[in-house]
Amino acid sequence: MPITLPETLPAYDVLRNEGVMVMSPDRAAHQDIRPLRIGLLNLMPKKIQTENQFARLIGATPLQIDLHLIRMSEHQTRNTAAEHMETFYRPFSDVAASDEKFDGLIITGAPIEHLAFEEVTYWDELLQVMDWTQSHVHSTFGVCWGGMAMINHFHRVPKHMLKAKAFGCFRHQNLAPTSPYLRGFSDDFVIPVSRWTEMRETEIAAAPGLRTLLGSDEVGPCLVEDPAHRALYIFNHFEYDSDTLKQEYDRDVANGTPINVPMNYYPDDDPARPPLNRWRSHAHLLYGNWINEIYQTTPFDIGKIGHG
Repeated sequence: MPITLPETLPAYDVLRNEGVMVMSPDRAAHQDIRPLRIGLLNLMPKKIQTENQFARLIGATPLQIDLHLIRMSEHQTRNTAAEHMETFYRPFSDVAASDEKFDGLIITGAPIEHLAFEEVTYWDELLQVMDWTQSHVHSTFGVCWGGMAMINHFHRVPKHMLKAKAFGCFRHQNLAPTSPYLRGFSDDFVIPVSRWTEMRETEIAAAPGLRTLLGSDEVGPCLVEDPAHRALYIFNHFEYDSDTLKQEYDRDVANGTPINVPMNYYPDDDPARPPLNRWRSHAHLLYGNWINEIYQTTPFDIGKIGHG
């Protein structure tokens, strides 16, 4: 089954050319099934790139996905055309006012991790979003800074600045092989990492109800399950394209920003050689498993989400 996207959204042609099944809203309306309503609260500067990355992963399952793009109400992006934002995105205030329910919501990261949570200009509204998920979203997936924000809000787990940026592809271990979110996962695999902050396993373990599913000896916990809040928190970037770390590295080099060559990313750590994608299959497994768990557990009557 396909993911439903507006035909004018850039991701529509990108994914169709990659062989991902996409469908226009008009065609989807003529199918006699209820699609899963998945929201993407996109906090990243490069909105279109992030749309493509997540739509690619959640659109690869056998289920029909109806993707809704959401933005913070007052925050104005400087990296994506206003026309694109006006055409494809809805402010959270409109979504909340309409009392809509969602089977799933992804809250992305944001390049603001050097700030204390309370210093972020849209923090107060994001608190509203996170509380709203408890009555209006069946399952929420917080990614990188978005995941850190959620685990801090619900459990007061702090984030800590690193002495140096965790940057590259790091080996991780499967700590919960029987978890339904990790079906098909290897015992050991690679995940792209790009962050200046960390959450610590000792503090996560001390928070009641949290369970770390994926972790690394080098860069700490990665994927945390929070059943009480129907949420997953991931601090690293399975969704990254093959060249996303390269784009970040080239940007910093061009700007004169001190940065190390991303670890274990380029063949022989040589930036002149094209990087190899060694995480794509596990990215599809994780997001496919998440979508499947939503499908297995969400109410058929979407209006009953949040009612126990």
